[in-house]
Amino acid sequence: MKPGNDVGIYGYGAYIPRYFIENKIISSLWKRDAQPIQSKSFPNYDEDTITISYEAALRAIESSKAPIEKIGAIFIGSESKPYAVKPSGTVLVDALGLPRSILSADYEFACKAGTEAMQTVFGLVSSGMIEMGIAIGADTAQGRPGDELEYTAAAGGAAYIISRVDMGVLARLEASYSYVSDTPDFWRRSGEDYPRHLYRFTGEPAYFHHIMSSVKGLFEKYGYQPSDFAYAVFHQPNYKFPTRVAAKLGFTREQIKPGLVVPLVGNTYSGSSLLGLAATLDVAKPGDKILLASFGSGAGSDAMVFEVTELIEERRMVPPVSKMISRMSPGDYSTYALYRDMLKR
Repeated sequence: MKPGNDVGIYGYGAYIPRYFIENKIISSLWKRDAQPIQSKSFPNYDEDTITISYEAALRAIESSKAPIEKIGAIFIGSESKPYAVKPSGTVLVDALGLPRSILSADYEFACKAGTEAMQTVFGLVSSGMIEMGIAIGADTAQGRPGDELEYTAAAGGAAYIISRVDMGVLARLEASYSYVSDTPDFWRRSGEDYPRHLYRFTGEPAYFHHIMSSVKGLFEKYGYQPSDFAYAVFHQPNYKFPTRVAAKLGFTREQIKPGLVVPLVGNTYSGSSLLGLAATLDVAKPGDKILLASFGSGAGSDAMVFEVTELIEERRMVPPVSKMISRMSPGDYSTYALYRDMLKR
């Protein structure tokens, strides 16, 4: 897909909760081998997807000095909304002081809900229906105690302000390609506290097949190849999957290194690939091309190509993702269990 009118990213912001728990603490408790990540973030007792989305969107607005009166849509992609029946986006409209004559919706598509929201805003802006919009991917991911997901299920998110290119963007969208199928690798039924997954089935037929299909489809349709890109960002459910899919597609470790935040932050689900994109924009230079490829269980992938402009130098997010990670504080398992509401009060 290519936009009818040139659109791109006007500003971006991210948020990672202050607390983290080391992987070795979880593995020692359950007497299991540690996963190949060092730690994962978890939210404070008063944080949820809405507060994470607010912090990320506020940083995007402040860092880019976006004219909020021109924002005509705000969409939040998440699989851990605080309300089963109540929109999250409407809270942000008032909290951020956005116009009330605005489109607002909550998106769901497992971990690709964030890029799904981006695709919608790109389309609305390109069509001329709105001037600017905000797309957010955020989660307070949950993993059943002792399950593999507990080692990586983390919290965080990123927000992107999208506008026409002639309004001034820090990265222009060149093309996108989406691929979906009915592949039930991961799910959570209504009323269940934790998601379920099909273990190794989540790899080859789910994650790898869908990301490789979307990226290869993008390359074949528009003539791209790995050497065209300075950086590539893939969905990060763990450390092995993004590094392996990058190699299978012909990307080097250096191309994915800036956006590979999962070893320290964990899997932020809908915010995973978007948080990696934010970390990459923190270091990208004008003229760099960036490939973004998300994945959502159930299953699907969105692949997008961005070209960074000279405005990146004045629109970088403050603080950068690396600063957020460096100032995180360690927590023990009892604090983690309490704040994640694993101890039913």
